[in-house]
Amino acid sequence: MLLWVFFLVVLTLSSDAHCSPPSLPLRTRRYADAIFTNSYRKVLGQLSARKLLQDIMSRQQGEQNQEQGARVRLGRQVESMWADQKQMALESVLVALLQKHRTSEA
Repeated sequence: MLLWVFFLVVLTLSSDAHCSPPSLPLRTRRYADAIFTNSYRKVLGQLSARKLLQDIMSRQQGEQNQEQGARVRLGRQVESMWADQKQMALESVLVALLQKHRTSEA
């Protein structure tokens, strides 16, 4: 009978040790882990938001650069056409002057 009492006391003490709440250092470590995890997720969210914003801005900048490039090319084409017209007009004036000079010599 004394053996049974000893067995029950040991069993009770050992079961209390397994059912007791976690010790304070374990809770503190879990709390610190949770704080770190939440902060880390927040930083990752901010980084991904920043990257998305930069992608959107670079796309818009690329579109603006394309539009500006098209305007510059169009401007160059217009200037080239205008220069060609000026050159043709100058050539026709020179031809007319040469013809007039030739007729006046003859």
